[in-house]
Amino acid sequence: MKKIRSSFLFVMMLILTMIIAACGNAGNEDVAGDEGGNSSGEKQNLSLLTGGTGGTYYPLGGQIGKIISDNTDANITPQTSGASAENMETLRAGEAEIAFSQTDIAAYAIEGKEMFEGDPIDNIQAIGSIYPETVQLVTTEKSGIKSVEDLKGKSVSVGAPGSGAYINAMQILEIYGLTKEDIKAQNLSFDESTDGIQSGNIDAAFVTAGTPTGAVEALSAQNDVVIIPIADDKIDALIKQYPHYSKDKVATGTYNIEADVNTVAVKAMLVVTNDLKEDLVYEMTKALYENTDKITHAKGEFITPETALEGLGDMELHPGAAKYFEEKGITQ
Repeated sequence: MKKIRSSFLFVMMLILTMIIAACGNAGNEDVAGDEGGNSSGEKQNLSLLTGGTGGTYYPLGGQIGKIISDNTDANITPQTSGASAENMETLRAGEAEIAFSQTDIAAYAIEGKEMFEGDPIDNIQAIGSIYPETVQLVTTEKSGIKSVEDLKGKSVSVGAPGSGAYINAMQILEIYGLTKEDIKAQNLSFDESTDGIQSGNIDAAFVTAGTPTGAVEALSAQNDVVIIPIADDKIDALIKQYPHYSKDKVATGTYNIEADVNTVAVKAMLVVTNDLKEDLVYEMTKALYENTDKITHAKGEFITPETALEGLGDMELHPGAAKYFEEKGITQ
């Protein structure tokens, strides 16, 4: 009986020893498996606010989101939106973490000006600017519109409510001595604007986006598109009054136009909420600006570290983005 009891105890001790050893090996495998990655193996899910499907933000946002997701501990989900001003309000509300914006609209949000008058947004910081957004006054040959002055009395889309295009339209009309009351203003998205021109429901539309813009390209497939120029003296006056603008042009061949058209541009940029961790934003910034060869969108060629701080003015960089640019020797 004693022999049986001793044998039983010996077997139990052997089993217990094997279990302890197995647990120890599993723990070592877990540590090895995490080598080179984050300690938890989990990605942080973040939303990237873009714009409408007919603009540049949405398709470019999909490619930028993939680059960041592939190279950092963030899992980026791009979302359609009403673009710049709406994006700023969504970040204010804590309903997203990253967003596209025009540099002028982000500045207005931080300073509490224009559509943010008296109600500044204090939880956003810059990652960097990415490409020029061209202000395009779009119409067709059959409209007979040749100049900004010709818009008087016409049905014109001035952009979705709260969009950067809306502010740009109002400021350009102002420089020409016109107001919204001088036109039949329509608040339409880019897709709705070009559909309206196509159907004859509106005569022209302000579109602020990287060229070529998808919605305008679709219009040019069936119509002789005309981009209305902004006169040189008006460009100078606009830049003097609103320094976020710069001279730009819509190049020959874009939308099948036969000559360059002078206009203005603002910069597109990425902003983030200031509660994102420095290390994560550093990795996101580095991933974006060092993997632009993976961007097939036409605007990818404009995304460089050397131009990333252009148009930001006094806007504060997120500490993670600032760290990246400091390492590259690039300062505001």
